Amino acid sequence: MGGQLALASFAGLLMRAWASSLRIVTLRMDRDLFAEAEKPTLFILWHNRLFIAAEISRRYRPSRPLHALVSASKDGAWLSAFFEKVGLRVVRGSSHRGGREAVSSLVQVLRAGNDAGITPDGPRGPCYKFKPGALVVARRAQVRVAMVGLAFSRSWRLPSWDGFHLPHPFSTVWLKTTLIDAETLAAEDAAERIERALLEMNPDPEPSELGVVV
Repeated sequence: MGGQLALASFAGLLMRAWASSLRIVTLRMDRDLFAEAEKPTLFILWHNRLFIAAEISRRYRPSRPLHALVSASKDGAWLSAFFEKVGLRVVRGSSHRGGREAVSSLVQVLRAGNDAGITPDGPRGPCYKFKPGALVVARRAQVRVAMVGLAFSRSWRLPSWDGFHLPHPFSTVWLKTTLIDAETLAAEDAAERIERALLEMNPDPEPSELGVVV
């Protein structure tokens, strides 16, 4: 177990250094949204864009570290060590029994005035499918909710269920954020609306469309 924790910590430090090399391009409105440090925020992003979530938080929300959910099982211990070295705060909670414990843990963190991130298609997919748990957290927390869009100039795609993006070191990442209004959150088809919006904000273009090698 000690070896796993040491390896996880080393991998976390490596990932943090890797992410710090990236050039992140944002619009003025996105920077303004991040700058409102007094407002705790739930950030929603697809699982395969998770690589630089901690780096975005570190650069644009340094006073409000991003909290992420990690399994309460024994296997979650090494993942917690990894996340903490990356720069994320860990929230432990079980995703079993309909995810009630996980939802409650995230809601408590947000109501306490902290930021949190959630991947609505994680942790096992299907890819780009908005699951109801993310919507329950967004409705119960009563904080502002922002969708995150990320596009990469160059990235490797892992052979995982979601085709996880690993941006090349020193490459460019385009960041876009959009707040979800109360009307959308309350709508019966809220999950479908948010899913469509996230898909539009997170293109997976062919290399020829970007003019770069991916």
